[in-house]
Amino acid sequence: MRPTAPRHRQPVAIVGMAVTLPGACDLAAYWHNLVTGADAISDVPKARWDADTYYDPDGRRGLDGVYCRRGGFVDGLDALAAFDPTAFGLMPDSVPGTEPDQLIALRTAAAALADAGEAALPEDRSRVGVVLGRGGYLSDGLARLDQRMRTSAQLVCTLHELLPELDGERLDAVRMAFTAALGGEQSPESVIGLVPNFAASRVANRLDLRGPAYTVDAACASSLVALDQAVGTLASGSCDVMLAGGVHHCHDITLWSVFSRLRALSPSQRIRPFHRDADGVLMGEGTGVVVLKRLADARRDGDRVYAVVRGVGVAGDGRAGSLVNPDPGGQARAVRLAWAAAGLDPAAPGSLGLLEAHGTGTPAATGPNWPRWPRCSGRRTRTPGPTP
Repeated sequence: MRPTAPRHRQPVAIVGMAVTLPGACDLAAYWHNLVTGADAISDVPKARWDADTYYDPDGRRGLDGVYCRRGGFVDGLDALAAFDPTAFGLMPDSVPGTEPDQLIALRTAAAALADAGEAALPEDRSRVGVVLGRGGYLSDGLARLDQRMRTSAQLVCTLHELLPELDGERLDAVRMAFTAALGGEQSPESVIGLVPNFAASRVANRLDLRGPAYTVDAACASSLVALDQAVGTLASGSCDVMLAGGVHHCHDITLWSVFSRLRALSPSQRIRPFHRDADGVLMGEGTGVVVLKRLADARRDGDRVYAVVRGVGVAGDGRAGSLVNPDPGGQARAVRLAWAAAGLDPAAPGSLGLLEAHGTGTPAATGPNWPRWPRCSGRRTRTPGPTP
């Protein structure tokens, strides 16, 4: 049977937004960087991982090294230095042990609501929800906890086998020294801050949003799937305002190792989507949140409208050649579903104003060493007409 087109949804207005991105701690800086073409890519800060230890451009360390050390980092923006936990009812001593992405998401969501204005929110907070896209990666705090629990035990066991003359007291001293070097708080509040899917829950809890609050993980599409979920919630009538966005603040060396083994990182350490010499991606981080309302409600309430979402489409590739090789058929199906949901005809004259694509320039998985690189990772077209 042919897949049925999604039912026509009411247009949704973006009435507020906020970001915390590399080189842009707020919306004004972000727009400035876009207009001026600022480059926010830099070498990895030592606070994330030590490039002298792991950087291996020649592949001499095999699977234990990474061949790329440039990316987009929020470091230097004082994203958390300006964070006032007491303004959100958080105890200051709980902040050091909480994952930064939860605190940055909270601050960014609050800024998005402030940008929308208090008049944009209904009095009934049960009509306001939040959906955030967040990958299921190993964050710094969880990595430290794993080292504290698992690696410390393995270290002591290995030392006991190799150096049987070490008594229990000396082995305990090694374990204590190792765990002390890891740092990190171990209070109940800080442990709660390590739960990945609490990012949206913390936002709802501290901002008193009583509608649905949850995170979604769809890899690169996580924030767009969060948007789809938020639009669907508004269309169903169960909420009047939805916060949607994406959260990614993790540059743990294990994540870089995974992308190095996939040969997804750029060996030239330059990101050039749609270029014939594109050779991979650069890892970036950041948080973005938008405030959504049904367009009719936004106009009724006199809200400022940044943009209008008329249709969203989500599709899978099915049985493709590889998990990391996107199927053009699946991508085209998602676009067609979005147009159908918007009730628009992409072939109509002047219907297309700007088309933006997710172009990574990553290698095609054609063999163990993935030697073939694509000449182009997608298309980008600009024609006269309104943006759908």
